[in-house]
Amino acid sequence: MKLHIPANIQAITPYPPGKPIDELEREYGVKDSIKLASNENPFGPSPLAVRAMRSALTGLHRYPDGSGFYLTKAIAKRFGFTPEQVVLGNGSNEIIEFLVKAFVESGDEVITSHPSFLMYQKFVQVRGGENFIVPLKNMSHDLGVILEMVSEKTRLIFLDNPNNPSGTIISPGELYTFLSNVPEHVLVVLDEAYIDFVDEDLQVDMYSLINNSDNRCGVVSLRTLSKAYGLAGIRIGFGLMDEKVASCLHKVRQPFNVNQMALVGAEAALADEEFYQKTLSQTQKGKVYLMAEVDKMGCTSFQSQTNFFLIDVHGDAMALYEAMLKRGVIIRSMSAYGFPDCIRINIGTDQENDRFLAALKESLEECGYV
Repeated sequence: MKLHIPANIQAITPYPPGKPIDELEREYGVKDSIKLASNENPFGPSPLAVRAMRSALTGLHRYPDGSGFYLTKAIAKRFGFTPEQVVLGNGSNEIIEFLVKAFVESGDEVITSHPSFLMYQKFVQVRGGENFIVPLKNMSHDLGVILEMVSEKTRLIFLDNPNNPSGTIISPGELYTFLSNVPEHVLVVLDEAYIDFVDEDLQVDMYSLINNSDNRCGVVSLRTLSKAYGLAGIRIGFGLMDEKVASCLHKVRQPFNVNQMALVGAEAALADEEFYQKTLSQTQKGKVYLMAEVDKMGCTSFQSQTNFFLIDVHGDAMALYEAMLKRGVIIRSMSAYGFPDCIRINIGTDQENDRFLAALKESLEECGYV
């Protein structure tokens, strides 16, 4: 077989997912492992979502509603938009792909930060676009340099807000000033995957940004139900945007891109306010506890507006990662992100948090970092 593989495809490195629990237990022969590497919701899915999905199982021989009518309506009502301003995706990452497909051609430019979500750059590579990557400054987006990078060829700017992996957020005032200086031909995409965990006074007025774009750049908000709503396994996210932008995305999406379980599960989860508030409360409580405890061990934790945070272990993060795996605890080494001394963990249940702390103490001693 003689295939011609375009250079832009050859250059792509596949996205590295977190290690699954089953794989860890097979490789290391451990049991009852815990995973704090993928920023998942440790409290499970909403009980209302589980009930709704069970009820829908008998209809799996039918195609799902391609328009996602009821879920789109529920999202629009909850966030104060019209259904025409909502686009559903197989995870919010699919909305990223739609945006790149709809607005980027070969030779067009897209600006992202580093480190941030790697899929921004990969989708641009597939389209033959050019990635302009701006390093974080003091763990935050360097908006000044990003503005300097904008040209007539710039089509999209991706800002994960809060940033992953740093957990930092752009202040509303700083963001409004930035957007007022971005040219009208550029679309700014605010990836708000972790916005549910952000302090209210740091959240921007997304309705105003999207609906008042005269003489200013357009804005898109990306949201997911994988984190606070606990639905990572059924892959459901959505975007909020101007109707003109939404109509372009509908032109490039598959007709049944969101499956039936995701449609009914997400609609029920959005209505489960008790579960949602419990997740936020328990996450904040766990974060405060964990940060204090890891600092007592001689590590340095970084403040975060998400359900995860960075930890400087003052030593080789990969070695610590391996030591933690032997103890049945999956974390994320930040070496590939340019932070060789840092790990990232998401907040777990009380039991998982205590298990992590015990394994971290032993692993730090084994590696000689404390």
